[in-house]
Amino acid sequence: MLNTLIRWSLERRGLVLGLATLLVVASAVRIPRMPVEVFPELNAPTVTIMTEAPGYAPEEVERAVTFQIETALNGIAGLRRLRSSSALGLSIVWAEFDFGADIYRNRQLVAERLARLEGVLPANVQPPGMTPVASIAGEIMLLGLTSPGGTVSPLELRRIAEFDLRPRLLATTGVAQVTALGGELPEFQVRVLPENLLRYGL
Repeated sequence: MLNTLIRWSLERRGLVLGLATLLVVASAVRIPRMPVEVFPELNAPTVTIMTEAPGYAPEEVERAVTFQIETALNGIAGLRRLRSSSALGLSIVWAEFDFGADIYRNRQLVAERLARLEGVLPANVQPPGMTPVASIAGEIMLLGLTSPGGTVSPLELRRIAEFDLRPRLLATTGVAQVTALGGELPEFQVRVLPENLLRYGL
């Protein structure tokens, strides 16, 4: 077979040279117009859902939050796989869809399913939120704020992270999302005297 191909090529040198020249010219014209990506997207379209559950242990997060979100997302059209991770006070669920699917349509479908969870999740759990559309080649960086000697309260550290650091980090080129976790959230407490309640018939 190979000998026949070589013999045929040698007998038709002009045709072979012409085809080779045509291939080189076509390649030279086409190559500058080809899209080139340093990090091509090799993963299927994925929607990431993050839910903050302050004060919950990983087992409680898995049972009360992650399981509920996975149950709500099951059965979405085009869903290939669901993955999840439950950590201390944080639930992350990855919904992976078919290759070539429209990521924005997928996010709409996920948002509709997450809306059904209102009243299902515990009252002190933050509403689930989807992370921005970003390449899988991106990195997740965890930063921690501490106070040497405890001079700054957890409430103040959370305020600094939420209102001082977060806007500055979001203004940095290449940062898709910044989420503040942990610390203490401000709250209003109403403390009543039982005798006053009885006096007013409450």
